[in-house]
Amino acid sequence: MIVTLASQLGEWVSRVRFEDLPHDVVEATKCRILDVIGLALAGEGTRFGRAIRAGTVAISPQGPCRILGSGDNVGLTHAAFANASFPQALEFDDTHNESIVHMSSPSVAAMLALSETREVTGRNAILAIAISSEIACRVGVVAPGQFHRRGFHPTGLFSPFGVAYGAGKLLGLDAQALAYAAGTCGSFAAGTLECWVDGTDTKFLHSGWAAQGGLSAAMLAKAGVTGPPKVFEGRFGLFASHLQDAAATKRFERITDGLGTHWESRYSSFKPFPAAHVLHPYISAILRLRDQGLEASAVARIECPVAEFNVSIVCEPVEEKRAPASQAHCRVCLQYTLAEALHCGRLGRDAYEDKNRLNPEILALARTVDYYVDPAFPGPGRFKGAVRVTLKDGRVLTEVEEFNRGSAENPMTDSELRAKFDDNAGDVLTSEERDRLAHEIGQTENLPDVSRLVGMSIRGVE
Repeated sequence: MIVTLASQLGEWVSRVRFEDLPHDVVEATKCRILDVIGLALAGEGTRFGRAIRAGTVAISPQGPCRILGSGDNVGLTHAAFANASFPQALEFDDTHNESIVHMSSPSVAAMLALSETREVTGRNAILAIAISSEIACRVGVVAPGQFHRRGFHPTGLFSPFGVAYGAGKLLGLDAQALAYAAGTCGSFAAGTLECWVDGTDTKFLHSGWAAQGGLSAAMLAKAGVTGPPKVFEGRFGLFASHLQDAAATKRFERITDGLGTHWESRYSSFKPFPAAHVLHPYISAILRLRDQGLEASAVARIECPVAEFNVSIVCEPVEEKRAPASQAHCRVCLQYTLAEALHCGRLGRDAYEDKNRLNPEILALARTVDYYVDPAFPGPGRFKGAVRVTLKDGRVLTEVEEFNRGSAENPMTDSELRAKFDDNAGDVLTSEERDRLAHEIGQTENLPDVSRLVGMSIRGVE
């Protein structure tokens, strides 16, 4: 076998065991399972979620796997697609800071779907999800910040690889077959972001396609389909095809360096707010000023220093970001998001509804928000935010958030994550059902059959 980056990943995946996982990676993986299931149940009830459910049921013949919330029986990859798409509906799922990859929704959804087609213990599920999340992050840090600016969504590009390796581990693929599966993923890598221009839904599909695509690639490799093992570094590989600027730095060694000892997924953040993660420190800063007495009606101007890589994500075009076209569009708009947060005093699961998005007072406040590039602000990997508020009486208020809430440096507490789960799952599960599900997830490593978690995430089943 030719030694390639994909085959080196395959060698590691083929030999890593649950016992090799650090304790904190195991615990974080269980938190990701809790977070993703809660977000899936919340997302299923949105307009987007209802459309995903209806479309998935129409596309798929009846199968052995279930859609979270409704319990509709569909095929393996279709269940993974729906259950990974739901959590993106609110832009509320966790993110790897440097690559800005949403790795957990595809990872968790794919492994839960697989558990309904074969026996998967809790230990093996945790291992597969940890592998999947780690590899998605590692592929994403080869050229951090370079893909958004070119209109590509990292989740659509990188998460399929993680799912292919994680699913391949559960399917018993050897290193060669795992490399073939990665090659297949690269051949249909996608995730364009034109939807950010008009506020349409397609970005939220990328987690679903990642789960479906990665699973498909692993299953095809198991059946004998080959793919190019030089999918990452090759002449026509992922980075050559999608990042054609010769000046763009590509650090391929980051895919494999320190495998098993350095866990890149540790540098991921859970979300306290349902918005693009780079916005979070700015939201925290403006809400702290509000808690200190700042009133929206007193504001003349709000200035936000930003890192350059954020401009194309959440700052421009300015008029689109001040008056977003849809609820989905709001979630990637610095100007509008700060206005709603300050006006309402919170940014929760019910944020960005039309009563706010079309509110003339919030829209007027959004027009007071400006940004400028500060070269001293950190690049991908650390989300820092600051606001400088000039009041109509001439006073100036400032607030800085050095590390986004939910990051490794500023983590959410277990009780905060549980409260988020309760809020998100509350429309589907009773308090007692949420308690039982959270308890089972907390001891996932002891479960003989992890598909039990799927059954407990369906209305009225358990």
